[in-house]
Amino acid sequence: MRLASRPQCGPRSAPSPTKCAHVRSSSLPLPLALTARLSPVVVLAAAGWAMSSGPFAATPAAEHKEERKTANQPASASAPATAAASKAYSAAPSPCASVAKKTITSLVPGAKTAGKEIPSTDAKLRRTCSWNALKGYDYRWLDVSYEIVESDAAAQKSYQETVSEKSGGGEVPGVGDSGYSVVNLATEDKQQTREGVVLVRVSNALVTVTYNGSDFETKKAPSADEINKGAIKAAKEAVAPLQDGGKS
Repeated sequence: MRLASRPQCGPRSAPSPTKCAHVRSSSLPLPLALTARLSPVVVLAAAGWAMSSGPFAATPAAEHKEERKTANQPASASAPATAAASKAYSAAPSPCASVAKKTITSLVPGAKTAGKEIPSTDAKLRRTCSWNALKGYDYRWLDVSYEIVESDAAAQKSYQETVSEKSGGGEVPGVGDSGYSVVNLATEDKQQTREGVVLVRVSNALVTVTYNGSDFETKKAPSADEINKGAIKAAKEAVAPLQDGGKS
């Protein structure tokens, strides 16, 4: 899984008071079209007549021998395995209700606590909510995203790929099945922006929290400790809806 692309106020392009319009989109592959063809009934009937009355008709002895052979076969030889892939969740929870209002007020001063959900091409499987505000000269941005994939194994693979791409961070203990955080500093036109990303896997669900900030007066960014702790706090709250009965 790749993380959602950052808005204009993200780390690659430092935000400014006039650059606070953000558009996000996500897409999922369209399902494959399945087709099937049925043989004409007349052909099947003719084939059955030939086998029962022609030179290849089965004799009673042959039928008895075949019955004994079938009866002695193990069950696994006559029926394919039907075990389904491990999957705990079938739909993403509401991201805008995932973080407490007091946490939003603390992490993103001046932001509307209701947040804004980003339109998705498949809101059942992928949902994101954003909070952002400029208070004085301080700018903060918080994203919470959920992605539901087809199995635990697929989620684990996506999680590991993202961790490998975002090297330099560390594990976050006590959150979900796996947790990882990383903080980076970006500078553009002498303006610093520091961003923290926390990725959590819970069964076949992936939770991604992105938290960043800038100070447009000093052109400095918040400390790595402030951004990292804020991102982890939001991630722990975002995981709760999954662990508190969100299973399918």
